[in-house]
Amino acid sequence: MTKFRQLVIISVLVFCCNNLFAQNRDTISEPSQSPTVPYRLFRTTNIWTFIKLDTITGKMWQVQYSIDGVGGTVVLNDQDLASGKERISGRFTLYPTSNMWTFILIDQIEGNTWQVQWSQERRNRLVLPIN
Repeated sequence: MTKFRQLVIISVLVFCCNNLFAQNRDTISEPSQSPTVPYRLFRTTNIWTFIKLDTITGKMWQVQYSIDGVGGTVVLNDQDLASGKERISGRFTLYPTSNMWTFILIDQIEGNTWQVQWSQERRNRLVLPIN
């Protein structure tokens, strides 16, 4: 095999491998979370924003962090959606939708669902039952 051909093959392999590793560095793996804990943290597509869910009651908070220390927490839902029902960890969970601002909250025992919309602006935050 000629030196030029070896150089071309090595260059192609290095280029392909480099692209594969670059793609893996850009993605952040989701940490494993037990579905039966009282609180879970859900990632949004905004790098600064998460949703904290009380899996027993369905209460939710929008959690924001920042590099300058101006992060905070705002209430998305302060109503106990499990009032008068069996109170167990993991009763509620969130599912992302293709809309970056919207999640679906589900009561995994009774099947009730809610549209959850987070936002930087208070007037755009909501939790609505889906009937």
